[in-house]
Amino acid sequence: MMQKFGILVILSITGVLSCNAFTIGKPTFAVVPPGSCQLNDDWSSLPLKKVDEISDDTKVFTFVNPDPSKPLNLPTCGCILAQGGKDSEGNGYIRPYTPVSTNAMVGEFQLMVKIYPDGNLSRHMSSLKVGDTMNFKHIKFNVKKQYPFGVKNVGMLVGGTGIAPMVQALHAVLGNTDDTTKVTMLYGSQRSDQILCEETLAEWCKDYPDRLSVIHVLSNEPEGSSWNGERGFITEDLIQKHIPSPGSSVNIFMCGPPPMYNALCGAREEEDISGVLGNMGYAKEEVTKF
Repeated sequence: MMQKFGILVILSITGVLSCNAFTIGKPTFAVVPPGSCQLNDDWSSLPLKKVDEISDDTKVFTFVNPDPSKPLNLPTCGCILAQGGKDSEGNGYIRPYTPVSTNAMVGEFQLMVKIYPDGNLSRHMSSLKVGDTMNFKHIKFNVKKQYPFGVKNVGMLVGGTGIAPMVQALHAVLGNTDDTTKVTMLYGSQRSDQILCEETLAEWCKDYPDRLSVIHVLSNEPEGSSWNGERGFITEDLIQKHIPSPGSSVNIFMCGPPPMYNALCGAREEEDISGVLGNMGYAKEEVTKF
């Protein structure tokens, strides 16, 4: 019997998970234990199968699994390391990514990547053509939080493509009929036309009204637009309004750009919690930095 928990997810987007031609579909429970992933400590060179442009600066890349007859079998919320391009010394750039696909997908996996002007690896990925290869691997350290999550409430503080591990968590929670987790999401984006996966999130909110709500926060929405939601950044006031307080069986999932980590919980590499969440009294056991 699956444990029954509640998740509170905070994101800053409107609440839908499809962008242009790319859609994620219904929540799918496809959880596997750690140690099952096709990728391991050694680099695997995998071919690019497809590219979907979902916004002016974000793409979804579909790569073929090492064994195309099987799912990737990545643990829920786990990430993989991607390697590509070369620096001035000839070393490949390396960055972690969490697939937006689940283990229900056989033979391939999908990565949602924002192409930054100064992002060496993302720009390299953007230059790839179908059939080109990239290196991937998965190590134990890449599993930050495994389902079931063990709390009644989960708060998700998310920025941009930080939505990827949250999608994994939502697939597990909403796709499991025995799970009663409640999810409230604060999702930060720059403009309303840059909200990733907006349609899917909105549909999931509609299908699971008692278990999922998404609050979008826009930092650079033009004045005078039709947007009537939150503006600015994810702040202490918004967290107090939507997220359960410390000590209330809560875990806050955090994923976004480095400045967001620094402001809300401290650098991703730091175990201790600082910033807004630290000031609010959340313990390190109550915060997961993806």
